[in-house]
Amino acid sequence: MKFRLILSFLLLAASFRAFSQTSQPSAGADKGLTKIVIMYPFAEGKTFNMEYYETKHMPMVAGYLGTNLVKYTIEKGLAAGVPNQPLPYMAIGTFYVKSLKEYQAAVAPHIPAIRADFANYTNVTPVILVSEVVR
Repeated sequence: MKFRLILSFLLLAASFRAFSQTSQPSAGADKGLTKIVIMYPFAEGKTFNMEYYETKHMPMVAGYLGTNLVKYTIEKGLAAGVPNQPLPYMAIGTFYVKSLKEYQAAVAPHIPAIRADFANYTNVTPVILVSEVVR
């Protein structure tokens, strides 16, 4: 009986260690980066062309960022976090950069072009959050 209990404990501990090592492989990899999140709120009558956003708009903006850009992601909203609640965002684009100052300098001359391109994929005014990744 003791042997089975010890064996079960060891297997559980090994499984937990394996899970914790594989479930968060990059937990600290993004630490210290600046994250620019562009969120497109959902509302009745609003539209969003994901194909254009993915193939034209985001690559255009990413091109302005050069070597300061670490990565970018594109997300399509599916549901709210609470059942039976409206979708909060239709889409979210995120840029991870090394330096906020370099990001701002890179996009500043292109703001008119970036804003003019909105009409090609959405009729929504985005909400933008700039933050520092702490974990």
